[in-house]
Amino acid sequence: MTYGPFDLWAPRASRVRLIAAGETVEMVQDDSDWWSPSGPVPDPAGEEVDYGYLIDDDETPRPDPWSRHQPDGVHGLSRTYDSTLYEWQDSSWTGRQLAGAVIYELHIGTFTPEGTFDAALTKLDHLRDIGVDLVEVMPVNAFNGTHNWGYDGVLWHAVHEGYGGPAGYQRFVDGCHAAGLGVIQDVVYNHLGPSGNYLPLFGPYLKKGSNTWGELVNLDGKGSDAVRRYILDNVQMWLSDYHVDGLRLDAVHALDDSSAVHLLEQMAVEVAALSAHVGRPLTLIAESDLNDPKLVTPREAGGYGLDAQWSDDFHHAVHVALTRETEGYYADFEPLSALAKVVERGFFHDGTHSSFRGRTHGQKVDIDRMPSWRLVVASQNHDQVGNRAVGDRITESLDDDQLACAALLTLAGPFTPMLFQGEEWAASTPFQFFTSHPEPELGRATAEGRIAEFERMGWDPAVVPDPQDPETFQRSKLDWAELATGRHARMLEGYRQLAALRRERPELTDPSFGHNACLVDEDSRLFEMWRGDVHVVVNFGDDEAVIELDEPGEVLFETPAGVSLSGTTLTVPAHAGAVIAP
Repeated sequence: MTYGPFDLWAPRASRVRLIAAGETVEMVQDDSDWWSPSGPVPDPAGEEVDYGYLIDDDETPRPDPWSRHQPDGVHGLSRTYDSTLYEWQDSSWTGRQLAGAVIYELHIGTFTPEGTFDAALTKLDHLRDIGVDLVEVMPVNAFNGTHNWGYDGVLWHAVHEGYGGPAGYQRFVDGCHAAGLGVIQDVVYNHLGPSGNYLPLFGPYLKKGSNTWGELVNLDGKGSDAVRRYILDNVQMWLSDYHVDGLRLDAVHALDDSSAVHLLEQMAVEVAALSAHVGRPLTLIAESDLNDPKLVTPREAGGYGLDAQWSDDFHHAVHVALTRETEGYYADFEPLSALAKVVERGFFHDGTHSSFRGRTHGQKVDIDRMPSWRLVVASQNHDQVGNRAVGDRITESLDDDQLACAALLTLAGPFTPMLFQGEEWAASTPFQFFTSHPEPELGRATAEGRIAEFERMGWDPAVVPDPQDPETFQRSKLDWAELATGRHARMLEGYRQLAALRRERPELTDPSFGHNACLVDEDSRLFEMWRGDVHVVVNFGDDEAVIELDEPGEVLFETPAGVSLSGTTLTVPAHAGAVIAP
C-alpha cells in the first residue's frame, strides 16, 4: 500500500491530529494502524510545509518519525523535503568496490573549522592525494543540540541541520562522486538517543531490555514488522535518495533479533537487489565485537551476506606492539605473535580465551575461502581515540617512525585499511567525547558519568574533559594549518608514498590469506610480514636490528629514520620500518 506524505503509523494512539502550515486536521485510523488526514492538507509538492502531530490529548505537536528535515531541532516541527528536486550531476558515477579500497573516517563537525558538508567538500583533493577511495562519514542524522558524535540520533531519516541539512548532504555526496570518491554513511539502528525520542508515543519501536546505550529496538516483538520496515526504508533512503555508496552499521552485536530472518540478512537481500537495479556496488559494513565470520559469509553459504566488518583485533595488536599498553582488553595482545596471527588468520580471538571478557570469544575465519578485504582495519578510529579518557591520539606517545610504522602496517597489510581524520599528518588535535545536551540535568548526568567512569580506572577526574564544555568540541577540530610544517609534513609525505605503493604493487591488494606470512622475534621485537614477494619489516624494539635477506632487494618505502640495505644485509634502526621487494 502507498501512503501519503502525512500518513502516520501510530498503533499506540487513540486520537491523532495533524498540524500542517498552521492548520489542524483530524486523522483517521485504518486496520493496519496507519492514520491519514480526514480532510484537505497543504500540498507538499509545492512550498515546504512545517508539520507535526498531536497524539491523544497532548497539545504539544511531535515531529514525524519519518521526518526528512528538522530545521528547528528534534523537538520542533518537521518540514517536508522532496529529495527528488535535487539535480544530481553524478549520472556517470559507477561506484567504488570495497576490495582494494582505502576508507577515510571523518566527523563533519570537526573535520573543518566550519563543520559543514560544504566545507568538507573543499578538502576532497587532499583525500585523493593520500589514496582515499571511500569517505566514511560519522552519523549525521538529527540529534538534540548543536554538536555530538552523532550516536545520539533520534530521527533517523533527517539530516542534522547544523551540518547543512538534507540539501547540504546531497551536495556533499554529489561533490564526492565528482571527485571520484564514494561515500559510506555511518548509521545507528541499535538504540536511540536520550533526548527527543518520541517514537514510543507512536508505536512499539522499543521493547523490554537494554544494551550499553539504551533500550532495545523492537526487531522481533509485536509490531516489529513496521519497525523493521522503518529501518529498511532508512537504508533505502541513504542508498537511493541520497546516492550513498555504502553504510557502516553501528554495533550490530547490540541488535537483539530472534526472527527467522535476521534484520542484517534482510538488509543484505534488499541492498543487493538495489545494487543490481542501480548498476553500481552498494556496500554494507558491520561494526561488531563478536569476531563472527557469519556476518560476512555469503547467504548461499549460510551467512548474513554483509560485505565486510570492522576488526578491532588488528587495532589492538598494532596498538600494543607500538605503545606497550597492556591494560584492559589490550592484555591478550602483548606478544608480537598476536599481530602475526591477525595477519595470517584474520582474528586473534577466534575461539580463544579472552581475559577481558572472562570467556572464550570469536570464531575462526575460513582463510581458504574468505577474502581478507572483508575485514576493515585501522590503527586509529573515532572509538579507539575518542573513548580514551582525554581523547589523545597515538601521536602523543609515539615518535615519527612508530607513527609511520602504524601507517605501514595498515596500508600494506592484507585488509581494507581505514584512516581516521588527521592521522595522515599526525594531527596534534585530540578527538574527545563531546555532547551539547540542552537539558541541564541530562548534560550534567552525561558529564558526571563520563568523569566517574574514568575515575574508576584510576584517572584524575580533573584531567577528563567535560563533554558538555563547548571547548571540548572546539579542541577536537582539525588544524589544517599543520600540514605544511615539521613532523606533520613528513608524515603526510609518508602516507602519500604508501598510497602510491599500494596502487603500484598488486601484492598489497591481494585478497588471499594464503599469500600472507609472518615471522616474529619476541626478544628483539622484530616483525616481518610477507605479502607475496613484498617484504614488510617493522622493528618494534628499542635497538637496531640486522636481517639477512634471502636475496638482494630494493627498498620501496622506509620510515623517516631510514634503513640500510647492503647486498642482502638489511639494517633497521629502532622503531623503524621498510618495504622491500626483489
